[in-house]
Amino acid sequence: MTENTPGSYNGPLPPRPQNPPSSNPDFAPTQQQPHPYTAPIGYGPYPAPGGGAKKQREPRRRVGTGTFLSGMLVAGLLGGGVAVGADALLESGNPGSNNSPAQAQSVVVNDTESVNEITGAAAKASPSVVTISVSGGGSGGSGSGIILDAEGHILTNTHVVTLGGQVAEPAVEVRTNDGRVFQAQIVGTDPLSDLAVIKIDAPDLQPATLADSSELNVGDVAIAIGAPLGLSGTVTDGIVSTLNRTISVQSSAVPEEQSDAPEQEPGDGFNFLPPDGSQAPQQGSQGSIYLNVIQTDAAINQGNSGGALVDSQGRIIGVNVAIASAGTGESAGNIGVGFSIPINYAQRVAEEIIANGEATHGFLGVSVGAAASGSAEGGSSFSVGAQVQSVEPGSPAETAGFQEGDVITRVGDLPIEDPQALTAAVRTLAEGESTQVELIRGEETLTLDVTVGQSPA
Repeated sequence: MTENTPGSYNGPLPPRPQNPPSSNPDFAPTQQQPHPYTAPIGYGPYPAPGGGAKKQREPRRRVGTGTFLSGMLVAGLLGGGVAVGADALLESGNPGSNNSPAQAQSVVVNDTESVNEITGAAAKASPSVVTISVSGGGSGGSGSGIILDAEGHILTNTHVVTLGGQVAEPAVEVRTNDGRVFQAQIVGTDPLSDLAVIKIDAPDLQPATLADSSELNVGDVAIAIGAPLGLSGTVTDGIVSTLNRTISVQSSAVPEEQSDAPEQEPGDGFNFLPPDGSQAPQQGSQGSIYLNVIQTDAAINQGNSGGALVDSQGRIIGVNVAIASAGTGESAGNIGVGFSIPINYAQRVAEEIIANGEATHGFLGVSVGAAASGSAEGGSSFSVGAQVQSVEPGSPAETAGFQEGDVITRVGDLPIEDPQALTAAVRTLAEGESTQVELIRGEETLTLDVTVGQSPA
């Protein structure tokens, strides 16, 4: 192994086992109750250092369905909030300066003889992950981001750069892994995917290497890199716990007319805290979207939003977006159930934002409900899927030949268990993209070719 200076690692990455392919995201609107695996997602305020959630080093968890369903889980978007000043966040950094602050964050390698795959992957990916500071309207917060190219485009979450939809024209600063601080401009936001792109003018940036998230397997190594609780350059590891999980994400950045899920009613067991630290959102201020995500047990906390989920080769497999938590506010923290937007979807959205300032999302043109055993025409027995209740005239669904009573069970490579999964799946498709949809009609299983339209505003 080659010699390395302290704080750097230039040796080869350990070999990664070859895995067979799995699946990735994709589809249409509904007004059903959230399905059992869906935990509504709310904003948790940025905890002050030394208080709130504490990350403990515990044996790696494998989160099964029973664990996920038990208890009252409150899921929190990971962008921090509550009056976190930029000077405190960026420590000794001089905002807008190219000068390096005293504390640069990098992966330290003291013993090159004992380097493992986590160290190697983190050393490769960390220079491509940044800390983002956002302020405006008397409040502020922090999150993370992923460098996409040498031109300075950085991928993050919409809820990070808008403080959960509370600030229309925020001031955004970026701290790179080597400690430099730059002013950033927002290129575009996409509330329907909770993704955004910002840009800095900076030399010597290291773009991230992106993986193919459709090739992930449950059990693959998953490494989270970001700035939880404002702690830049933090690395945690775990596994891919589940693929194609559908979650409900609440955000004030989502226009009311595009909201997927009904607003949370008081007394139903869930609390949603916006990043300004108030105890509840103003009535009517919260929208909600369904996302198809990777679930991981790598420790993720507020401030990890927009940061990288990385494989054992240091390639980006997802953009960290949310956590499920048994607490709220400052008590909300990692319990081994975190969520990340698959990079294949995130890359497509980012490329459209960079090219056009906005992204498109697929539209099928059906209203659907939950399928129940024996609900198909002809008495077919099944318990999962999204049953077509109506087909919009002139829609892509009508053109493709969908009919009332059809039960949609798969979109592309994605299994569809309920209407929420269908809604999340269609949005991963770009306007004009073609895919195959598998469905049950009577006693038959059919596959229809469909070219989706643009999701209406």
